[in-house]
Amino acid sequence: MSEFVSSLHEAFERLGRIETRRMFGGHGIYHEGRMIGLVVADTLYLKSDAETVAHFDRLQLPAFEYRRGDKTMQTSYRQAPADVFEDREEAAAWGRLAWEAALRSGHAPKARTPRTALKPKPAKSAKSAKAAKTAKAPRKAAAR
Repeated sequence: MSEFVSSLHEAFERLGRIETRRMFGGHGIYHEGRMIGLVVADTLYLKSDAETVAHFDRLQLPAFEYRRGDKTMQTSYRQAPADVFEDREEAAAWGRLAWEAALRSGHAPKARTPRTALKPKPAKSAKSAKAAKTAKAPRKAAAR
C-alpha cells in the first residue's frame, strides 16, 4: 500500500473508520461497507451523485475517467479537493457527502467472505497416477 493511501486513515479519522482495498491497479476507499472513494495514481476521487455534484463542479474538480476500447468512460467519482488533506473537519464533511452519495446509489455493501486457506492436494502414487491416466485414455472401438 502506498504512503498516500495509508495517510487517508488519518485524514478521514473524524468521519470514522475507513478501509482500503486493492482494485484495478488502485484502491477502493470504504466507510461502513460502502465504497466512498477511489485512489488511482495517488489521486483521491470521492463518490458523487446528482445531489452532490454541484459541490465538485463549484471547485472545478474533474471526474475520474478511464478508456474502454476507443471510448472515454466517466465515473461518478470526482477528484477530492486539496482541503481534504489539510483539514480533518473538511475531510469528514467531504467524506460524509461521498458516503451519503454511496447510500443513495442503491448498491448494498457486499458481504466480505473470509479467504479460506487452500488445502494442498494429496500426492499421487505412481500406481494411482498410471491408473488415472489409463482411465482418461480414449478407448478403441472393438473390431467386428
